[in-house]
Amino acid sequence: MPTNTAFHFDSLTPDVMWYALESIGIRAESGFLALNSYENRVYQFVDEERQRYVVKFYRPQRWSEHQIQEEHDFTQELLEADIPVAPPIQRDGQTLHHYQGHMFALFASVGGRQFEVDNLEQLEGVGRFLGRMHKVGSRTPFVHRPTLGLEEYLYQPRILLQNSDFIPPHLESAFFNDLDLLIGALEKQWPTEPPQMIRLHGDCHPGNILWRDGPMFVDLDDSRNGPAIQDLWMLLNGDRSDKLMQLDIILEAYQEFCDFNHNELKLIEPLRGLRMVHYMAWLAKRWHDPAFPAAFPWFNDPKYWENQVLAIKEQIAALEESPLSLMPQW
Repeated sequence: MPTNTAFHFDSLTPDVMWYALESIGIRAESGFLALNSYENRVYQFVDEERQRYVVKFYRPQRWSEHQIQEEHDFTQELLEADIPVAPPIQRDGQTLHHYQGHMFALFASVGGRQFEVDNLEQLEGVGRFLGRMHKVGSRTPFVHRPTLGLEEYLYQPRILLQNSDFIPPHLESAFFNDLDLLIGALEKQWPTEPPQMIRLHGDCHPGNILWRDGPMFVDLDDSRNGPAIQDLWMLLNGDRSDKLMQLDIILEAYQEFCDFNHNELKLIEPLRGLRMVHYMAWLAKRWHDPAFPAAFPWFNDPKYWENQVLAIKEQIAALEESPLSLMPQW
């Protein structure tokens, strides 16, 4: 995916944000409270009618206008199917707006409690709505957004890390040797005939789920085509028996609304490996943005890379174990 490594958000001053909002008929009366977002810039504010909003300014050259619009359209499609998501607000018939080179979107500010990963009742509710979400997502794939695969999540990150100077010299040999072993193991387990690729949330970790008498899914910025299990595996935690129990609860609720291909359970550890490699490269790629050194100071510490060597070895071992299975024949 194209990235402008020279770009930073310094030009996005409070005045620019105020005038951007004014250009769509919104007058901010409060200051802008920065929310926990690094890829984009997201702020909460109150307008002159005391309505609370969230505005998201998209990182230039990450997504194209067509790709962002596909995310917005998918969110609206989910909302029309009574699936609890936070959709962008239309202004003059548009959800994506432009101001001085910035693309931005406006959202209602939604509150809620943090989703409790160890609350089995909440887990069941999330499974039920993910089934409904995937039923909608399986109608037709994204046209402009990417499909999850090895190129974006393994091969491009490998090149980026090789060309960076983040890995300490004394660890380079061990790190890249183990990284290549991990890539080889992932290549062997990645299916030659991929399962059905559907429109996904894409980054469905617990931090992107709020609880308001039921789940509320937020931040579909990483939406893409991929296997259904991508939206499920990050909800699992604990030891193997814990994960099996959680998976059983999620899938029982999920399958009330959408069929699930149990062969996809074999992809849980490969997907975890892809995310691990992609995450390291994401931090390296964004390090020029001042927000990243401030938020992730440990990334440039040799200790982090020593731990990554160990984590890669552990993930290789995890790939050698039998995959999670709810029935003996799977």
